[in-house]
Parts: sequence; C-alpha cells; structure tokens
Amino acid sequence: MTNQGDIETGSVQPVTIPRPEHAISRANISSSALKVLYRLKEAGFQSFLVGGGVRDLLLGREPKDFDVGTDATPDEVKELFRNCRLIGRRFRLAHVRFGQDVIEVATFRARHDSEGEDDSAVRAHTEDGRILRDNVYGSLEDDVWRRDFTVNALYYDINDFSVVDYVGGLDDLKAGTLRLIGDPQQRYREDPVRMLRAVRFAAKLGFRIHPDSEAAMFELGHLLSDIPPARLFEEILKLFLGGCAVSTFELLRHYNLFKYLFPLTEDALGWEEHAFPLTFVLRALENTDQRLAEDKPVTPAFLYAALLWEPMRLRARELRDQGASPLEAAQVAGNQVSAEQVQVSSLPKRFSLPMREIWNLQVRLERRRGKAPYRLLEHPRFRAAYDFLLLRAEVGEAEQELADWWTHFQTLNVEERDQMVAPARNKPRRRRRRRRKPVDG
Repeated sequence: MTNQGDIETGSVQPVTIPRPEHAISRANISSSALKVLYRLKEAGFQSFLVGGGVRDLLLGREPKDFDVGTDATPDEVKELFRNCRLIGRRFRLAHVRFGQDVIEVATFRARHDSEGEDDSAVRAHTEDGRILRDNVYGSLEDDVWRRDFTVNALYYDINDFSVVDYVGGLDDLKAGTLRLIGDPQQRYREDPVRMLRAVRFAAKLGFRIHPDSEAAMFELGHLLSDIPPARLFEEILKLFLGGCAVSTFELLRHYNLFKYLFPLTEDALGWEEHAFPLTFVLRALENTDQRLAEDKPVTPAFLYAALLWEPMRLRARELRDQGASPLEAAQVAGNQVSAEQVQVSSLPKRFSLPMREIWNLQVRLERRRGKAPYRLLEHPRFRAAYDFLLLRAEVGEAEQELADWWTHFQTLNVEERDQMVAPARNKPRRRRRRRRKPVDG
C-alpha cells in the first residue's frame, strides 16, 4: 500500500505491472492513439498512454478518449504529424487529428517546485496560487506529480505494454477511492476546477472522494468565482452531459459547489413549494441521463432551460403581478435571467436563444384555438418545448390536461385537428323584439 505522505513528497518508487498482470489490451485502444504512440516511439521519444483512458481500460470501461504523454515538445510533435495543431495558452498541447478522431498529446511537465527556468513567458500564477500559464517541461517522473488524482496518474508504456504507477493509483482504483496527489489545499488553489473534476469523477466512477481530498472542498468552493465564465461553461457540460447528471447534481449540492455554477437556481431552490422546483430539476436531469443512455441527442439549451426555469418563472410572476402579459413577462424575465447567468458561466447564443424560445413557447402552448396550434407545430423549437411541457406536467408544475391535449393533437389528421382547434360556437343571440310605435288614436 502506498503511503500518502510519500505521495505528497514525491518519494514513491514506481511500481511496474507487466503485461500479463493487467487487463489492458491494444485491441481496446483506438487505432489513432496507437499510430501516435508508435510514431513517437519510432522517432526516439518516450510514449505513454495516460490519464482517464488507462484508468477506464483497467476498470473494464470503454474510454471516451485517449491521451498521450511524451518527452517530445509540442513543436517536435507537430513536425512528426502533418495532421497536428497546437492549442492552448495555459498548457500548450498538440492535437493530432484522424478524421473525427482527435488524440491529445501533452509534453511531460516539470514539478512546480523544480529548479530551473523561471520565465514569466512560460510560467505564471496568481497571488493565491492559481496557475495562469505553465509550459515548463520535465520528465516522466516530474509529470506524475502534476496530475490531479492518483487513478488518473497511471501510464501505459507502448515499449513493453506495462503499466507504471508512481502514486498508488492501482490501490485506489481497487478501493474505489478518488484521492488528490499532493496537498489538497495547494492543488485546489492551483486550479479550483479540480473540485468540479472530483465531483465528476466520483459520480461517473461511483468512487468515494478521500476524506483529505473532500475536506478542503467545503472551504475553498468560493475560488470557483474566479474561474472565467467560458471555462465554467465547458465544465458544466462535462458535469451534466456525461450520463450521471443526477448524482453529479446531488454531489455538487452536498459540497456547496452548485451555487457557484447556478446561483440564481440555488436561491430559487430555497423557495421550494410542494417539492418543486427540486423535483423538476431532478426529473429534468433524470431525463437527460436517460436520453444519453439511449444514445439520443441532448442539447445544452434544454439543460440550461431546465436548470434556470425556476428563476425565470419566479421573475416572470413578479412581472405579471406588475401588469405585464404572460408572454411579455416570460420574454423579459428570460432575458434578465440569461444575462445574469452568463456573468457566471458563458452561454453561447446558439444555446441561449433556443433556451429562451423553449421558455416563451410554454406560454404559447396554452393557446389551443384557431391557427395558433398549427403555427406552433411548425416552430423549429416545438419538440423541445413540448418535451419541456411534459416534464413540467410530470411533477405537477403544469396542467396534465394541457400536456395530454398536445400529445393527442399530434396524432390526428388534419380534419380531426380542425375539430379540436375550432373556436367554441357562440350561443345564438336572442333577437330583440322591436317595440311597436304607438298608434295615434
């Protein structure tokens, strides 16, 4: 068993697991990743499969992607691969593309406490320790201590097909434990997003966060307020569109981190009435997980519409009380909530506009007479708005009769639909009796 004190000081001797003693097979590694690994090796560079790909293969899971670690610099990688593009400012990376398949290649990085170049052009931190830029390269032994969790710091060596473990990652993998490498306070301050990654991996793998690693999360969650909105948007998509949205949401609230991602929603959850809006949020996230499990598309617009629905609904109710029409209230409230949310996590217009359309259509779906239902059926966002209405009805936040009406309406032919939307016939007007003029006598 690896001693945690040794992990923090970096004094652990690596453990090498030969090919016959582990479950990783090249048959389960993408051909694109193998091409990168072998070409680096043939060019005389060290070449390892690293990170989550190794972890998932050892767990018998299908990796989502494959990352490569090497001692070749990004420029040297680019020289080897014509289909390579260098990206990143905080961390310089090489992306090698094979059609739709992208293999990320990272150069081994030096430890933060390493001696050597201290040039602001390649390394920069904030006063509280957060990494702004770090492109100081090192060895494999250095690189291990730069990774976040022990189970993500396992290396598959293409030279002899062995697995190299410096930090007790295999022990934690077997125990189902998610443990930060090094001092948690320091590691979270270097990059507060590691707290979100801890939640994401714990939910995805069903692992328990080690007590030492989770204790600091309760104390340092506020550091997420300093993360750029664009980066938080990317992390939110990873958190909620990974197939474990419900457990992720529950863990985020447990560690008091959700409020730094959706502050308006967190405030609204405090006004819960008859288990709503919490029930609605959970049902929407369950629906997201279910669709992903069935390989159905899920859009960030629908996800954000569900997570921000209650703040928008409360704001719209205030506006209606002030005299606004239902549609006007929804439009104004939607614009306000969207504008406030993007101060925390950015939301590109290709998602924010459909999100607001889903909200506005909830009002229009109540119009069931005349030509309005036909126009709604032709709306490009009708299906999303209809699915949203079904979720609202399931938790009792919308009339089930309305949802049933739209479900039935879609199954009918034109003549049957015409009968459903025909305006109610007016009662025949009583003819007023004409008063006879008095006859002059």
